[in-house]
Amino acid sequence: MQQTREMLRQRQAIRQAVREVFDRDGFLEVDTPVLSLEVLPEPHIEPLRLATADRQQRFLQASPEALMKRLLAAGAGPIYQFAHAFRDGERGSRHDIEFLLLEWYAPGSTLDDAAALLEKLMAATLGTRGLERLSCQDAFAHCAGVDLMASDSSHLAEAARRADVELPQGWDGDEEPVRFDRLFELLLSEVIAPRLGHQQPTMLEAWPCSQAAFARLDPCDSTLARRFELFASGVELANGWEEETSAEELRRRIETANEIRSADGRSRLPIPEQLIAAHRHHMPEGVGAALGFDRLVMLAAGASSIDQIRPFTSNTA
Repeated sequence: MQQTREMLRQRQAIRQAVREVFDRDGFLEVDTPVLSLEVLPEPHIEPLRLATADRQQRFLQASPEALMKRLLAAGAGPIYQFAHAFRDGERGSRHDIEFLLLEWYAPGSTLDDAAALLEKLMAATLGTRGLERLSCQDAFAHCAGVDLMASDSSHLAEAARRADVELPQGWDGDEEPVRFDRLFELLLSEVIAPRLGHQQPTMLEAWPCSQAAFARLDPCDSTLARRFELFASGVELANGWEEETSAEELRRRIETANEIRSADGRSRLPIPEQLIAAHRHHMPEGVGAALGFDRLVMLAAGASSIDQIRPFTSNTA
């Protein structure tokens, strides 16, 4: 019983430290529904669906992104929240079907501002000093021996073989853009990420445009996206970007995500028309990010699994 209370106390201390950082920076804490008529389609994330008495399909949210962005468009200003998120089929030492996300949006900010905020968050919660900023190109060159921006899928496949990473079955049956992205993600998770963030947290930036997700492209180099991921002790903690605010571009990327889902044998998801409508006139430019709160507590506690720092899991709740 004492062990349970100590674990809850540690979660509270990390949450309080996070709140102090955001509150000092002028953010408002918000909450949004976990159940919604809309979901933001993503290629490799499977939402949980519910059928309700009114016979309308609803979704448990994989993140609060869509609803928080609608708040932004309504003039909310800088906001953050601790949100319960749901992703079907995800279970492991760092994943679960239900987990806690810390998500925030800072209108008018850039990746430089995001780096400053991340440095403060990591100092307040993990006791780190400083923040390393590293481009994807430099990380892949140093850790995998490949020039990411001058490579195709065959070069990435060879880099995986050199690192003794097993290639996914049928990887060479896809078209080139899909092959490149699959192997990029494989190398990132198996070769690059484990080597990042050991001296100080690492902010991995300047992603290939095919990995933009909902980030805007770099106005100085359209082959790169203004996206980042944050790593500490080899663990991916956060993912974010300077937001793409065009409604037309958002729709195009959602349709692309659905095409990838179809090619992978996943069902297409409905277009979130309310989110797209929010982008038409009032969506501010700025940075949005999501951080795995359970992973953060795991690192702060020196644990090896998020199950060790949560009172319940999807298997015990």
